[in-house]
Amino acid sequence: MPTRKRVTMKTIAKELGLTIQTVSKALKGKPGMSEATRQQIVQTAEKLGYYTMDQIRSLRLDRIAPYPNERLRFLLVQTAESVAYNRLFLQGLQDRFITFGHRIELLMLPRTIKEAHMRDWIEESGMAYADGVFIAPSIMPKAWEPALFELKVPRILLSFPPPCVKIDSVIWDVYEATFQSVAYLRSLGHERIMYVGDTHAQRGFILRWQAFCHAMSLHGIEIDPAMHSIHERSGLSQWREELKEQMRQYAPSAIICGIDHEVSAVYDLCGELGWRVPEDVSVVGFLNEQSEALPLFTRPLLPIRETGYRAADRMLWRIANPTLPFEHIRIQGDFFVGGTTALAGS
Repeated sequence: MPTRKRVTMKTIAKELGLTIQTVSKALKGKPGMSEATRQQIVQTAEKLGYYTMDQIRSLRLDRIAPYPNERLRFLLVQTAESVAYNRLFLQGLQDRFITFGHRIELLMLPRTIKEAHMRDWIEESGMAYADGVFIAPSIMPKAWEPALFELKVPRILLSFPPPCVKIDSVIWDVYEATFQSVAYLRSLGHERIMYVGDTHAQRGFILRWQAFCHAMSLHGIEIDPAMHSIHERSGLSQWREELKEQMRQYAPSAIICGIDHEVSAVYDLCGELGWRVPEDVSVVGFLNEQSEALPLFTRPLLPIRETGYRAADRMLWRIANPTLPFEHIRIQGDFFVGGTTALAGS
């Protein structure tokens, strides 16, 4: 594959039919254009592989060629449980890799497979011959993870790593997101804050609960575990009834729902109890994205796409630096105030 030609601001301006001055302003974050134009310029720059001199210096320090001679093929491996994230992850990975001319493909792992057959399946799928593998969250059955961790190709785990596993990881920082949620509710005067979230299914789930306990203790509020819905879910209908009874019994002034797919249930149960949101109870939800079926939610903004983008960089860095220590990166997001929270007692 021939070396890609260097892309300049003139290249971008010609592609979009704009002036070089407009392109320069957009890439430097200066005013003088609509946000739609700025976004179009930035996206085109990424697509064409434009780099500033500072970016080129940074890539070279990491031993990453900004204009590689070889196009690499990467895989994002997942199971059905990962589907809630894969579109956002994939978008971030594609946005980054397109600038280098590399490609990323999805590979679905079989959900029902005997553990003894996993390594054979990996060989037959050609996974071991990819230039690198990204491992999505929520891989089920969990026996898949050890088999994937043993791959001899560069791997990036898009989740929190288990102890003693030698692998690079990139994930959004749910610990910080939980702290942000508690801090915001406390700023509104809430003390009876209930946490709802399965703490068993994933490593990141228990971190949310640990962060909640830590944040509440820093605010001088004792935790009664019986008030919170943190047990393993045995069935949707049974869990809903148990949660409804907990909500009725403890009457929290605010609820933090730490799991994306449980937010709708919490909101619906508030309605069944006759509680108005946010007049009677404030609700913060850890949504992967704002749902059209829900009101505009107060929530930590989980940087899933940004995690994919950063993971692409980390993969190229690992390929260029195979002997350096493994690293774990957490991406911090912002906090969005929607219409589901209000002052305590308002």
